[in-house]
Amino acid sequence: MVKLIAIDMDGTLLTPEHSITPRTILAINKALEQGIQVVIATGRAFYEAHGIVREYDLKIPYICLNGAQIRNEQHEIEENYPMNNDLITEVTDVFKSEDVFYQIYTDKAIYTTSIERDIDIFIELAEQSGGDPDVEKIRRLMRERIAKTSLKEVDNYREIYEREDEHVLKFLAASSNKPKLVRTKSYLNEIDQLAVSASSYGNIEVTRKGAQKGIALEKMAEELNVDLKDAMAIGDNLNDISMLKRVGTAVAMGNATSEVKAIADVVTGTNIEDGVATAIENILNSEYENTAK
Repeated sequence: MVKLIAIDMDGTLLTPEHSITPRTILAINKALEQGIQVVIATGRAFYEAHGIVREYDLKIPYICLNGAQIRNEQHEIEENYPMNNDLITEVTDVFKSEDVFYQIYTDKAIYTTSIERDIDIFIELAEQSGGDPDVEKIRRLMRERIAKTSLKEVDNYREIYEREDEHVLKFLAASSNKPKLVRTKSYLNEIDQLAVSASSYGNIEVTRKGAQKGIALEKMAEELNVDLKDAMAIGDNLNDISMLKRVGTAVAMGNATSEVKAIADVVTGTNIEDGVATAIENILNSEYENTAK
């Protein structure tokens, strides 16, 4: 019997318009009513994730920044896993050597050295994936992020690293140059204390080795006295693999990467087909059987 459900956000819980469908909200609420704990497990920072989820009045805990931060149902920080100065130096040296643009995520904000470059990379990646990006919409979303103070432009990151009251939790690098990304990821994987993953085509996400969704979910399950064989996780990309491998029922979205589908017990619908709602409804109707890893 499933007692805990962990749900990724982008490409999973959220539609391409960054909203949650009524059917999905209904399914989550039914699960909560039946005593099943639901948790958001996202690569986003809390201030970004909750900015979307709060309008649906869901009182649930969060695993944020791929596990670099855990927040309880009252949204209080229970765990932070910041990078130390040595790791920060090693990571930034790799990015600089390959001239890969990156942002830093702290426990207070997201920082970039060029919002315009962020926009250009986003557009390039959308074009490479065969899309027809709405440039004005992209710029509007960026302006909204700035207005909400979640994204801040700075001259350089040194001032952030030197602050004693702020901690670096994640790096997010992006490029439309695939060979450059492959080399960068390879170099980063050689650094022992890092967890290197991705949440979409064209990016690299870097946290401390202990800051992964699966590890954070283990800790949350232990606090709830839930065996992970009685847990279900739903995801679509590489940063979801650590939690999908640990649970009794691993669900891949229909739009998931091939790597995610390969380790899943079940493939549900896409994020425009209410895939999350379908997976939860099937659990509530006992149509999935847990397969302990």
